[in-house]
Amino acid sequence: MQTSEVRKMVLEGLPDAQVEVQDMMGTGDHFEILVVSKSFEGKSLIDQHKMVFSALQREMDKGIHAVQLKTRPA
Repeated sequence: MQTSEVRKMVLEGLPDAQVEVQDMMGTGDHFEILVVSKSFEGKSLIDQHKMVFSALQREMDKGIHAVQLKTRPA
């Protein structure tokens, strides 16, 4: 999976987000993702991560093996 595909999936779930994706191993299945979104305001870190993982769910079940996720409100 390409980093652009991961970014697109996050943006489909969080259209207002700023998203940076790095392929940590060069294998297309281990990603480091930074998501900054106004949608995160007032939400706990766990809820922020749930929002991102919800957008990635279809690939978490088959194509993405690991994610190092960082989130913060805009």
